[in-house]
Amino acid sequence: MLQDDLYKKVRLAAECHRQVRAHVHSIIKPGIKLADMCEVIEETNRKLVQENGLQCGIGFPTGCSINHVAAHYTPNPGDNTVLGEHDVMKVDFGTQIDGRIIDCAWTVSFDPTFDNLLMAVKDATNTGVKLAGIDMQLTEVGEGIQEVMESYEVTINGKTYPIKCCRNLNGHSINPWQIHGGKSVPIVKNGDTTRMEEGEFYAIETFGSTGRGYVIEDMECSHYMKDFNAPHVPLRLASAKKLLNHINKTFGTLAFCRRWLERDDGGSYAVNGFGGKQESYLAGLRSLCDAGIVNAYPPLCDIKGSYVAQYEHTLLLRPTCKEVLSRGDDF
Repeated sequence: MLQDDLYKKVRLAAECHRQVRAHVHSIIKPGIKLADMCEVIEETNRKLVQENGLQCGIGFPTGCSINHVAAHYTPNPGDNTVLGEHDVMKVDFGTQIDGRIIDCAWTVSFDPTFDNLLMAVKDATNTGVKLAGIDMQLTEVGEGIQEVMESYEVTINGKTYPIKCCRNLNGHSINPWQIHGGKSVPIVKNGDTTRMEEGEFYAIETFGSTGRGYVIEDMECSHYMKDFNAPHVPLRLASAKKLLNHINKTFGTLAFCRRWLERDDGGSYAVNGFGGKQESYLAGLRSLCDAGIVNAYPPLCDIKGSYVAQYEHTLLLRPTCKEVLSRGDDF
C-alpha cells in the first residue's frame, strides 16, 4: 500500500510537469523576457500541483540558461534578459509532492544550425535512460552516454565542432526533499563501479557542448539551497535569523531563488499568504552561506562563445521494471 501511494504521488507530480511543459511550449518564442517566461512556468506549476508549502509545489527554480551557460541560471529581480532567435536555452524545472521531486529539462532553439547539437544530447540522454537499471554500474551508464554524444558534430558559421560531454556535470539520485541524493550518474566513463539499486529515483541528464566540455561557476548567483545536513550555528545577525526561519518553513531543503524571496508571498502563498516578502535580505543570505547553513549555486558556464544543450528525465527503478516518470509526447 505504501508503495502504491508513493507511485501515485510521483506519477501525479510527473503529470503536472508534462502539462506545464505542454502549456509553455506555446509561449516560448524569440523576444520573450526570461523573467516573464519563468513566471508563467512557475505559476502554472503552482496551480496544477495545487501548491501547499512543503507538502507539494515547485521542486526548484526554473533554469533558463542560455548558450555557454549550462545550468543554474534564473533571472534575479531586475534582470531583463530577452530570448534571442539564435540562442540555445536549457529549460529545467521541477515539481514535487511530499518531497518527491520530478527533475526534467529540455533545450529550446529556433535556429536549425543547432539541430545536431540538440539531437546529440537528446540521443545521449535517451541512451542513459535505456542503460539505467538495477545493478548497473554508474560508469557503464556514463560510458554509453559518452559514446553516443561524441559520435555527433555540429557546423556553426562554416566551422565544424565535435560535441563534447560536459565531463564535470552529472545526473544524480534523488531522495525525498533532496534533489542531489548522494549518487552521481556520470556522462563520461569515470570508473565509478557503484551500482544502481532497486527503489532508487534518478535524474538522467546529459549536457553536450561545442566548447571545452568543462564548466566553472561564473556570473551573479540566483540559486540557493539549505544544506541537507546544515550545522546548528549560532547566528548573530538578526536578518540571518529571520531569513533562516523563512527558508525553513517555506522551502525546507528544496532549492529557492532571489525572485521568490521578493514575491509578496515570499515563495509560497499557502505558507505565508501575502505577507512573505523578504526585504533587505542579502546580508542575511550571505551570512547563512558563510555559516555553511545555505549553499549558493552560481551559474555553471563553459567558455564564452560556445553552446551547451541539455536533456533530462526522472526515472524510478521499480522491482520489476524501470519507469521513466517524466517521459511525454514532447521528448
